Amino acid sequence: MCGRYTLAPGQGNWEFADIRIQWDGAPRYNIAPSQRAPVIITERGIPVLRQMRWGLVPPWATDPRTGLSLVNARSESVATKPAFRGAFRHRRCLVPADGFYEWQTVGTKKQPWRFVRPDRQPFVFAGLWECWTDPARSGEILETFALLTTVPNEVVSPIHDRMPVILKSEGIGPWMESTTSADVLQGLLHSYPASDLIRYPVSEQVGNPRHDSADCLEPIRLAAPGSSVVQGELL
Repeated sequence: MCGRYTLAPGQGNWEFADIRIQWDGAPRYNIAPSQRAPVIITERGIPVLRQMRWGLVPPWATDPRTGLSLVNARSESVATKPAFRGAFRHRRCLVPADGFYEWQTVGTKKQPWRFVRPDRQPFVFAGLWECWTDPARSGEILETFALLTTVPNEVVSPIHDRMPVILKSEGIGPWMESTTSADVLQGLLHSYPASDLIRYPVSEQVGNPRHDSADCLEPIRLAAPGSSVVQGELL
């Protein structure tokens, strides 16, 4: 799964394929489930940026806490799983990011790693979004999203057995186009090229969702097992 990601560039003009978006928010260094984050959706054929809560709440849910267990959607079952199939057909979105974290089990510890593009430029995850009406609050609307995941590439696989779907430029248009067939959509949900991703270890403080500062991004040095040799960034 993907349980943390970053959007460190902060304010500016973003361009993803043919989509241009102005973002006026602050940098985010440790975005966690249940927090709000920017999501790109299409309204009347125009891409717009909205703040949504991470953790998809299906329209039929009786409790918004359902979203806490639906932060990721597996690409292999997204078209048929009741919680996601409606959004997969009709409410696909882009989730801007510039990196994500995964945890590696090392003995009794879990060591976090950050994954970024070599040029550190932003990218977009493939996402789904939903609207949920809260009957307990006079029909208040809650908008939520989930990230698609797939099998890992060679950079991620030593650390974790899943990775978020990062869309390549040529896949962004089809993902957002309402008429794209299910077969074409499934063809977009593959792992990002290993040559376009690097990893490095970071502090365990990213495990605390309240810790959202630039030091989350700083690489640390790890002792190699059984020696005093240290390792830093890995390709």
